[in-house]
Amino acid sequence: MSRIGKLPISVPAGVTISVDKTLVTVKGPKGVLTQEIDSNITVVVEGGICTVSRHDDEKQNRAFHGLYRSLIDNMVVGVSEGYKKTLELVGVGYRVSNQGQVLEFALGYTHNIFMSLPDVIKIETKSERNQNPVLILESCDKQLIGQVCAKIRSFRKPEPYKGKGVKFAGEILRRKAGKSAGKK
Repeated sequence: MSRIGKLPISVPAGVTISVDKTLVTVKGPKGVLTQEIDSNITVVVEGGICTVSRHDDEKQNRAFHGLYRSLIDNMVVGVSEGYKKTLELVGVGYRVSNQGQVLEFALGYTHNIFMSLPDVIKIETKSERNQNPVLILESCDKQLIGQVCAKIRSFRKPEPYKGKGVKFAGEILRRKAGKSAGKK
């Protein structure tokens, strides 16, 4: 039995889970999420508890058991509480601003980078004097917000010498020493 798959998912008040053959829909105050599941996995919702089970012990079904339980749990947490990611831009002249759902980055290239985001993601940018610019993203979809953060980070990954680039708030970077002191 999968250690993760056998754990029950508690459904908080205000969240409803509906199962239609291979489609699981989770509705809550923050939004609606759907997930297609494999036909060998069964999802049952009874009395505020959601359980995920499998038909047999085939290797692929064992893998799907824990996967779909985690995905459904992430959906429940997303529609009830939501997910929040904070990115920090470290570097001289690095800036971020938003016009609605379009982000504009100045990351030391010859041109600014524009990125359009889906409507399910809420954006907030902060630029304070003597502080690094901060980008705060909020969404109910954990997969989508992770994908967007990875794409933004790929514009300018943090480098190991001075730590310049786009990094998550609180992320500890592995730093390298610069050139050696001198030749003797």
